[in-house]
Formats: sequence, C-alpha cells, structure tokens
Amino acid sequence: MYYVTGVNIGGEMEFLIMNGNPDPSRKTWETYLDSFAGALRETGAKAQIQVLRDMDIRYCTGCWTCWWTTPGLCSHKDDMAAIYPDMVRADVIVWASPLVMGNVSALVKKAQDRIIPLIHPYIVLAHGECHHRRRYPKNIDMGLIVETGEGDAEEDVSIVTRQHERLSLNGRGVLRFHATTARRPEEVAHEAVGA
Repeated sequence: MYYVTGVNIGGEMEFLIMNGNPDPSRKTWETYLDSFAGALRETGAKAQIQVLRDMDIRYCTGCWTCWWTTPGLCSHKDDMAAIYPDMVRADVIVWASPLVMGNVSALVKKAQDRIIPLIHPYIVLAHGECHHRRRYPKNIDMGLIVETGEGDAEEDVSIVTRQHERLSLNGRGVLRFHATTARRPEEVAHEAVGA
C-alpha cells in the first residue's frame, strides 16, 4: 500500500521536483533545476529531484482500481510506486518542464494523471466547488517551473499556469509559485519557501 506514515508536519519544508525534460542533452535545463534545488537547500528546505525520463511510468488507463478495488494503490507495477510516498511527504510538488507545443511535456502529464490514488473518489464542497476528498492529511500544494522556447508565447505560459492552479486545487492545495527559467533559480527558490 502507499499509505505513508511520517508525513512532515512542521519543521523544514520538503520539495519534490518532478523533472519532465524529455531531452537529456538539454544541459542548461538540468543545471537550472540543480541550482534551484541547491538554493532551496540553502534556505533550510529539503529538495529531491525525480528525473521522469529515467523512470518506467505507465499511462493511467482510467480503470479506477486505485479508487474501488485497492483504494490508494495503482494497478500498475512501475516506478510511480516509489514516487507516491515522496509525493505524500512533500510540502510542495514542483512540476518542471520545458514547454512542448505550448504545454508541459508528455512525461509530466503522464505522471500527473497517475496521482489519482492520492485522492479519494468521494466529492466534497471546497472553495465553492466540488473537489475530491483528501486521502492524506496534507493538501497537495504544487509549484511550476517551465522553460519557453522558440514559438512559445506568454499566453502559453499563462494557460499552463492556470492548468496547474486547477490541478493543485483539485488536490485541495494551492499553486504556491510559478516561474519560467528566465528568472534566476535562487529567486524562484526564495519565492517557493516564502522567504
């Protein structure tokens, strides 16, 4: 089961950075995320990077096994099993991706679709809207870092940001920060921890 004990309540903040860069030759991206994680650690936070392209993460098939048959447990036996406990412990899940055709990479989207076991199928009224009930005591707060490229517009960044605000809200959390790699990683890290 993915039920996790030792959820961080108080103490240093924990960040789980989900690196959705599909291209390992993009060294400036990797350097940026390493600098961001280092800057988080300098504030006293914990930071861990998961490189999604190096993992076996299958697509959600919408079978709903994680809700009805084995609550909280996905039917896929892949690397998400190791990520779920990290997601539950983290104070902030940071989705990090170069924009691909105006959106986050397929790696990020695939991992996001697989967070369904972390919430209940049952609906509650929250913020004047219907949202899923929590499975764990903490909200699923998120952050977003994107890198724009040729052909990407400010509107693309705005749309992706809004998508992640809604994703966070459905996990009963908030999008704590969003940034592009045009900003210094140290500046983004200080915003992320609220310093």
